[in-house]
Amino acid sequence: MKAFRTSAAVLALTSGLLALSAQAEVVQQNASGDPLYTVEAPKGYAMIGDLVIARPLLIGATAIGAAAFIVSLPFTALGGNVGEAAQSLVVEPGKEAFVRCLGCTSSGYKRD
Repeated sequence: MKAFRTSAAVLALTSGLLALSAQAEVVQQNASGDPLYTVEAPKGYAMIGDLVIARPLLIGATAIGAAAFIVSLPFTALGGNVGEAAQSLVVEPGKEAFVRCLGCTSSGYKRD
């Protein structure tokens, strides 16, 4: 029985590792074929998951980060890194929550 478990585990790991290279070959191409104009086109389930799970968590992280920023403001002012603290505690989670398209993985507007 132990040999069966070992061989099954080896087979499962080998199959998983072989599937990784097959997934790496899938490249999303846009209509023009130009990589400069690649647009993310998330699937519906990614949009729903983003709307139901990720956005509320990111909005909560933004609120908690803002509270932490206000609490740490005297210390960051003394240290001279108020801008860095604001960027990492408030702006980055807020940008992910409010600027990123629904279901996309990268944030920001799609402008040149």
